[in-house]
Amino acid sequence: MTPYTNQYARRRTFSSGKFFATVVWERSQTLEEQVQTTRQRSAVAGAVVAAVTASLIAAAVTTAPAQAAAGCRVTYQVASQWTGGFGANVTVTNLGDPIPSWRLAWSFAAGQRVGQLWNGTVRQSGALVEVDSASWNGRLGTGASAGFGFNGSWSGSNPVPTDFTLNGTPCTGTTVTTTTTTTTTPPVSDILSRTHTVGRVRATADTARYTWPGVYFESRFRGTGVGIVLNDADNDYDVQVDGTTVASLITPGRVTRWINGLTDAEHTVRLVKRSESPWAAGEFGGFLPAAGGEILAKPAARSRQVEFIGDSLTAGYGNLSTTRDCSATGGVDRNTNTDLAFGPLAARGLGADYQVNAHSGRGMVRNYNGGEPGTSFRTYYDRGLQNVAGDVWRNPDTWRPQLVVVGLGTNDFSTAINPGEPWTPDSLTAAYRTAYQGFLDKLRTQYGPGTVIVVSATNLFAATAEQVVKDRNARGDDRVRFWNYDNPGLDRLGCDWHFSGNDHRLIAGLLTDYIAALPLSW
Repeated sequence: MTPYTNQYARRRTFSSGKFFATVVWERSQTLEEQVQTTRQRSAVAGAVVAAVTASLIAAAVTTAPAQAAAGCRVTYQVASQWTGGFGANVTVTNLGDPIPSWRLAWSFAAGQRVGQLWNGTVRQSGALVEVDSASWNGRLGTGASAGFGFNGSWSGSNPVPTDFTLNGTPCTGTTVTTTTTTTTTPPVSDILSRTHTVGRVRATADTARYTWPGVYFESRFRGTGVGIVLNDADNDYDVQVDGTTVASLITPGRVTRWINGLTDAEHTVRLVKRSESPWAAGEFGGFLPAAGGEILAKPAARSRQVEFIGDSLTAGYGNLSTTRDCSATGGVDRNTNTDLAFGPLAARGLGADYQVNAHSGRGMVRNYNGGEPGTSFRTYYDRGLQNVAGDVWRNPDTWRPQLVVVGLGTNDFSTAINPGEPWTPDSLTAAYRTAYQGFLDKLRTQYGPGTVIVVSATNLFAATAEQVVKDRNARGDDRVRFWNYDNPGLDRLGCDWHFSGNDHRLIAGLLTDYIAALPLSW
């Protein structure tokens, strides 16, 4: 069986021994340093693809009001020391705004060298040491900490380092909040009145909040530019103007991003959430017109609608990576684009609106490696905001998909049953089949008898999933179909053996062909 891992399921811990030395170093980033860092990040994350169309020639991305707090604290503990060697434990605490990944750096003063390190990835060049987070411990909220340990070598003396930096911010234990200059107007009120929105969104008059991947917002405007108002330090987005991606916004924070230099004409704009964030909600504050421009009536909803339900394979986990270990190229978050997963690719080819309600690491009854028992994908499917326990989602009357594609089972069956789990192979299979029937009942009640529901699977659990469909058909529901999309052409070169971009394009083609034979009246 192909190795399968998931960033939301893996956890590691380590314990420290008796401390021979303990030191805490803290520093905050100066205003000038923070503004420069913000500008550098914006230049990369907001880069415009050159010469995409005649109407986008010389387009530029600028940043309007942004606030960010930066600060950190480091505890470096020499746990044990012997002739020529020592062991150390390091804890870094983020005192600023949430960050999606971290790099801790310092310099040794006496020629020490890092040998084996755990809970991170290390590189050393001369005295300079840099430790990058692992894929599973990189996200640090305000006040959150991460730890790692290592064994090292020394000769002569072993002084404690004093110049720690977190993502380039010197650590001194205080924070600085900075604001860049802006001349933009406040966000428009009732932001969804002129925005076509697809996905589970909790909206107020001036803010739309969401957690599910692939949520998108579309609008029309007249003028030479458009602003996108966001408050999200966790997710990545793509901005598309007239059907072409012109900017990728990487964990933008609280910001208004402007796409300028367009021809003075009518344009379409689309903002799509590329990444998963079941732990935190992003906020969209609307589209703004450039000076002299206007936000026009929203685009019409598409008559075709498809809902994709599943796990990391449906979400496009790690699909931008070309290597299975993507820790050195930004980790899973930077290498995921749900908009390029097989579902969205197929739906756009069919001219359909779509939702991607996918949650990595979750199964129909059992999560990856038996994690978080008592919960499953079904726990979260009922929610509008995945991070709000007890939240209940009610689909609007405008969302009635003619087709629902479900892909759940990889996490149920991809890992061996651990001691202490309440399953045997047979009882797990039975529970899966029973729960699946209940889930199909929910979808049938929700969308009515005319919706076609496709139960999809790979070879890993194809026989069990197909039996679910046979049982359903025997009950008289012949609009539930089975689709095994495994294919020898899949290379699984995405992060952690997930589908690559090539795989998603291949599967999208297979799905398009499969849909063509379904009894859809759209």
